[in-house]
Amino acid sequence: MRLRGTYVPVVTPFDEHGAVSLDALERLVADCLAAGATGIVALATTGEPSSLDDDERAAVLALCGRVCSDLGGQLLVGAGTNDTRTTIARHEALADVPGVTASLAVTPYYVRPAEPAVVAHLQLVAERSPVPVVAYNVPYRTGRGLGAAALLELAATPDVAGLKQAVGAVDADTLTVLAGAPDGFAVLGGDDPYLFPLVLMGATGAIAASANLQTRRFVAMVEDGLAGRLAEGRAHAEALLPLTLALFAEPSPAVIKAVLHAEGRIPTPDVRMPLANASPGAVRAALAVRDGLYA
Repeated sequence: MRLRGTYVPVVTPFDEHGAVSLDALERLVADCLAAGATGIVALATTGEPSSLDDDERAAVLALCGRVCSDLGGQLLVGAGTNDTRTTIARHEALADVPGVTASLAVTPYYVRPAEPAVVAHLQLVAERSPVPVVAYNVPYRTGRGLGAAALLELAATPDVAGLKQAVGAVDADTLTVLAGAPDGFAVLGGDDPYLFPLVLMGATGAIAASANLQTRRFVAMVEDGLAGRLAEGRAHAEALLPLTLALFAEPSPAVIKAVLHAEGRIPTPDVRMPLANASPGAVRAALAVRDGLYA
């Protein structure tokens, strides 16, 4: 298994009655893969997994697995919680989902275990998982980040295939991991404004929420970075930065879903509580930036 390129953590569309719109989700996944994405991430933060019930989660996974298998895309699945037993159970259930490439397991949130405990948690999950694990380091969501030493310990762990690094910077810990991780360990950028410089420094790709929109251009930016095409990739990065900032002006994925709805790609712009739909001003700003990319 090789984790390389652009992965899109797809939104979960809802219809006018509040149900998951599987038809719209199928189109989104197919569109992402047709635009050159290596794969998609189902039930990532962008997909509002904490607001889905068990039946909805199962339906989303079955659909994403089928479409990715049919179209040759990789499927990563968000399967982390803040409880070790629950996280292991969600991973073990992936054995029954065809086409899963890897899991995305977030560092435990809210309970804030110490770094060694987080490493032990992810190592046990990887040991029990039927698919390789990608650790998700996102301290501004979880309240607990992992430094370079802990991340390199995970990188040396069998069945931990990679890292989604989302620390709000290209910092010293990230650069240390890029320099010291073993061959075959994938570092994937997880903060959209920093994707291009991270790839230039050795990341193998990105998990980019903003790539629900302008997928083809995000793919081009990442591929330029992987190929060392500085001028071309920088042009994409500078053009896409205002879009990324506009899409994250309010809690994700509200603005992303609003723009997808405005484009006629999903039936409603709705997110589920406790999130709130994007404000009219945020939607207008994001649409104006998007329109500028087409100019």
